[in-house]
Amino acid sequence: MDEIKHAIQDDYPEDFAWCYGCGRMNKDGHHFRTGLEGEKTVTVYTPKPEHTALPGFVYGGLIASLIDCHGTGSAAIELHRLNGRTVGEGQEPPRFVTASLHVDFMKPTPHDVPLKAVGTVEKIHPKKFKVDTEVYAEGKLCARGEVVAVVMPETFLKN
Repeated sequence: MDEIKHAIQDDYPEDFAWCYGCGRMNKDGHHFRTGLEGEKTVTVYTPKPEHTALPGFVYGGLIASLIDCHGTGSAAIELHRLNGRTVGEGQEPPRFVTASLHVDFMKPTPHDVPLKAVGTVEKIHPKKFKVDTEVYAEGKLCARGEVVAVVMPETFLKN
């Protein structure tokens, strides 16, 4: 899969679509987009020149950000599915925030190629999900991560 036709982030309301990683309203952000490929969640992203660590390799912070947003988007997809809904049907999906993020870098990640984050979601509480993500470049595993995502608290909705 090279492109996500409809991502969970496409259905986030504008007021909550400002995340630097996955918010479509943030003109300076990455615009990560997460969808489904079978039973796995997928985000595909090609790093930009400014995401360089050393010539030819991707900055690890970008990979951590990819895993982070992929995790919260994956949790949103899973809870949306558990609620009997599908991505793109027009229903507002639940929003998640990161409770914890762990990243292991397996090998240097080459620049100038699409990165593919592939996630597996596990429900650990009605409002808490664990997402294990593997990041591939040219079919080679470059990083692994784990996100524990929780449903966004109501206090986030109040100014």
